[in-house]
Formats: sequence, structure tokens, C-alpha cells
Amino acid sequence: MHSGERTVSVETVRRLVYEQFPDWSDLPIKEVASHGTVNALFRIGDRLVARLPLVARDIDVLRRHVESEARSARELLGNTRFPTPVPVGLGEPGDGYPLPWSVQTWLPGTVAYDADPGESVEFAHDMAEFIRDVRAIDTHGRKHRGGGRGGDLRFHDEWVETGFQRSEQFLDVPRLRRTWNDLRELPRTDPADVINHGDLTPGNVLVSNGRLAGVIDLGSLGPADPALDLVSAWHLLEAGPRQVLRTDLQCDDIEWARGKAWALEQALGVVWYYAGSNPTLSAMGQRTLERIMAASDPS
Repeated sequence: MHSGERTVSVETVRRLVYEQFPDWSDLPIKEVASHGTVNALFRIGDRLVARLPLVARDIDVLRRHVESEARSARELLGNTRFPTPVPVGLGEPGDGYPLPWSVQTWLPGTVAYDADPGESVEFAHDMAEFIRDVRAIDTHGRKHRGGGRGGDLRFHDEWVETGFQRSEQFLDVPRLRRTWNDLRELPRTDPADVINHGDLTPGNVLVSNGRLAGVIDLGSLGPADPALDLVSAWHLLEAGPRQVLRTDLQCDDIEWARGKAWALEQALGVVWYYAGSNPTLSAMGQRTLERIMAASDPS
């Protein structure tokens, strides 16, 4: 999926666990099939999962990211009734694997790619409750760091334009371009940043019996535009449940439209970037854009 992506085997993970977490060395280890793009996942027994980054970066930068994700997981614990991962251990480079890695609790449930909750009103209520819970976490004065998703929409113009140029074979680019031009200038109705999960896509949301069963991948948790987590409305929900989520969160027109803009920016990028390497993720992006276009159609 990425240039320089690593391949990680069960045998490598078994050696790492044996060397660094000997108390777990007798537990079975098996790879987890995943549509994710950042980490390889391996179950350790029934209760734990190892997350090993797939793409090499500067080790110190990656270690800070792994540590930040663990802090985010601890920050979220107890602030919502929905299960989220508990950090258990931080691994170091070792035999056959040169990067920092992490271990956290395994959460039961089926990712939303495979258990599509799009028509579930109950799931929409659950998602709204989760977003409210996350927004209520104290920022302690922290603000968005700038540059990434959740800051200024216009910062992403270059990336969006790249997406338009790479997507002509997949998408109705003229319509999408008009929609982006309408959305990118929208002001924030609330200038204060709030805590967001930051990546509420189907691969990070667990479902059971049409209800929210848990939320994973907390590496993007942090202060940002209050509209950022509204991407979930477009990535996960069809029209009726989407309106339920909006009503529960009492979104005004501008906040709702900014959430649509963040979803468009994210979806546009994954359609072309993963078209050959991760068709499930690419299809998710196309579905999100179809929902956005349907909701934007004046007819």
C-alpha cells in the first residue's frame, strides 16, 4: 500500500514477544486480517493485540507517535461507555523488526466494513453519544497543531487538487470540485477546539448486532475543529440515521457542512491512493463521496 512498506510475520512477532514480554511467550500468536493501512495486527492470546507499524520512519518520531497513542488511549478511558483499547505495553526494535511497536487490549466486535451499520438508527444514536463523550474531554488548553485534518480546510487545497487530478477515471470530478469550492471557505461557528477521535472511518469502528461495540485506533485523538468527527456521518451512515446523528448533536448548518468537507477531503484521497492496493478502502471513499453528492443534489 505504501512505498517501503514492511512485511511482518507471525514468527517475527513471536520472537519479539519472547524477548520483550516473556510472561506472554506461551500464548498463541496469530495474524489479524485487516483493511488497515498503518499497522500489522497480531492477536496475542485472547485478550491482547500487537500493533506493528508497516512503514519505516525516523525511529524517534515513530516512538513518540506510539507513546502518544498510548497516552490518548489512557485519556479516553472512563470518558465513554463504549469500549476503547487499553494500552498494555510498548515494544522496542528487536530481532527481525527495527521499529517501536505496541500492545493493547483486544476488543470484540466486527469492523464496520464487514458489519455495515449504515441503516441502523440505534447505531447513529450510539455514534452521537460517543462523539459527545469525546468532545466533553478537557483539552487542558491544547489547540490543534495546524497543518493536518481538523484545522483550516483551505490548507488541504493542494492535496484535494491532487485527488481531483488522479480521480478522473473514478469520479465526477467537476461536481466534486464545485462542492469543495463551496465548502472550503465555510467559517467555524465555534472557534474553540474540542477533543476529536480524528479518524472515525469504518475500519476504526466495531459493530455488534447493529450497535456500536467499540472504537479503536486512537492515534489521531486530540483537539481539533468540532466538526471533524462528523466525518462519521458520511463514512458510516445512510440518510435517515445520518439525520438522527445530526439531531442528537444539534449541529447547525455550517458545522454540518464543515463535517461534510472533512469527509470529502479524506474520502477523495483514499479513492485513488488505494485503488490498486486496498480496494475495500478505495470503495469506502467512493461510497462516502456518493453520499455527499446525493445530499448536495438540489433535486
